[in-house]
Amino acid sequence: MTSKKTALVISAHSADFVWRCGGAIALHAVKLGYDVSVVCLSYGERGESAKLWKQDGMTLERVKSERRAEAENAAQALGVKDIQFFDLGDYPLDMDRDAKFRLVDVIRAVQPQFMLSHSHHDPYNTDHAYATRIAMECRMIAQAWGHNPGEQVLGAPQLYLFEPHQTEQMGWKPDTFLDITDVWDRKRAAIECMRGQEHLWDYYTNAAQNRGNHFRRNSGGQAGGRTARYAEGFQSVYPRTIDEL
Repeated sequence: MTSKKTALVISAHSADFVWRCGGAIALHAVKLGYDVSVVCLSYGERGESAKLWKQDGMTLERVKSERRAEAENAAQALGVKDIQFFDLGDYPLDMDRDAKFRLVDVIRAVQPQFMLSHSHHDPYNTDHAYATRIAMECRMIAQAWGHNPGEQVLGAPQLYLFEPHQTEQMGWKPDTFLDITDVWDRKRAAIECMRGQEHLWDYYTNAAQNRGNHFRRNSGGQAGGRTARYAEGFQSVYPRTIDEL
């Protein structure tokens, strides 16, 4: 059993991990010595690639290729150890039993200390909520001693839900703020790799600045809280077991 620290991100589309938890990825991969793996269940080729589809002569395979290249470049900027593309299609995203077991295999191979995925609800993009439902289902299967007996079963990694695009519509309530100031340049570089969705670059920069404000407020504010210019927010799914606050 390896003592290496690991984390796993399950992203519905190939850009989601960049916007929503790129700072957490870079902080853990570059600063804290984690091996971070990312699974992109789809490329987002049909529903999140409007800029590409507006180009003359665009094809589905070209869109997939460009989305993959963008995600690989972003992953490199963030220090991701391994990025995998399941290419399951989007709008809608759908996973059969074999695809679920494929994800279980990844979870068991990575043995993550924690996992990251989408909010429970997203009325604007059901692929996102579906990805998290699948992440929870596959986490459960990975913990089952009777699934592929003899393999190392999964422990109980926390699943953190990263920030959705329009939080007031998603029922997402962050209980954890992570200071990403030291790796912000890496996240911004990764954001700028996603050329097909340039309209989101400044949106997620502003989101990180706003969460930096929340970090400062919740770490003590003007009474001595730690300065944080950029942060990301997360909602934990499972109870946390701790020895001290």
